[in-house]
Amino acid sequence: MQRRDFLRTAAALPLTGLVAHAHAAEEKWPTRPVRIVVPYTPGGSSDIIARLISPELSKALGESVVVENRPGANGNLGTGIVAKADDGHTLLLCDIGALAITPSVYTKLTFDPSKDLRPVSMLAYSPHVLAVHPSFPAKTLPEIVELSKKQRVNFAVTAIGSAPHLAAVAVQQATGAKWEYVPYKGGAQAISDTVGGQTEVIMNGLLATLPHIRSGNLRAIAISKRERMQLIPDIPTIAEQGVAGFESGTWQGIMAPATLPAATAERLAKILADIAKQPEIVEKLNQQGAEVVTYDPTQLGKFYTTERDRWAKVVKSVGITLD
Repeated sequence: MQRRDFLRTAAALPLTGLVAHAHAAEEKWPTRPVRIVVPYTPGGSSDIIARLISPELSKALGESVVVENRPGANGNLGTGIVAKADDGHTLLLCDIGALAITPSVYTKLTFDPSKDLRPVSMLAYSPHVLAVHPSFPAKTLPEIVELSKKQRVNFAVTAIGSAPHLAAVAVQQATGAKWEYVPYKGGAQAISDTVGGQTEVIMNGLLATLPHIRSGNLRAIAISKRERMQLIPDIPTIAEQGVAGFESGTWQGIMAPATLPAATAERLAKILADIAKQPEIVEKLNQQGAEVVTYDPTQLGKFYTTERDRWAKVVKSVGITLD
């Protein structure tokens, strides 16, 4: 071997070693327990899905997977924790639609979802459902609208600026309703108070609300899909009741700190998609009013951007800003 060729080969060895080491590090992930942060209270749609997939994810990864609820500030507390996490083993499971709303509503965020979080995988979608306490006299959306013009109607929402809240605002704008919003720190408490009669009307994800409709503790008025669902064919859509083309919902997905390697995110997305598509998980979600929807990191990133732009217009139209 000539001296020049020898030096060229020798110079390449350290770089080759570094690349091999980087690939090995990615292949070994995870090397410790994985934490899934749910930035909402227990019992909501994101929490239900996190606890449904975590045992299967643990099996697939060969490490324990722990679900941790960190509610507060409409999901911003838990999301901020994940955005700043530097352990390489912290994930966020949240409503992607709600996350897309955050930059338009909050003026003093400690994180930028577009820069500090890496999209990993979409998991499921469930439409919002408009429901009332069984004693509430109105039986249809038009009847609720008319009643709201004559008397106070207390309308429970998971939080001001949340996806269910802005969906309700969009319906309000389209119908001229005058209901009074009562904000909560999560869907579970909003449901509980509506079941208890402290509030009268609620807009929330179907996944967390359907059990209460089936039990008779709540009465469904409408769902926010363009077409009726086979699971609950007797519940009409909001579009059928005067708001043409209306559709909204709760989109559960996994995000990670931006420092998670792209290759790791891609591998994790494939694992999560396989888990979400398991027949038993599909069946459990379908029976609760949710559909399995899997996006890879690129698709999820595009969806987030579209949702952010869509809801920014609604936020601007009503002038909602929070600190």
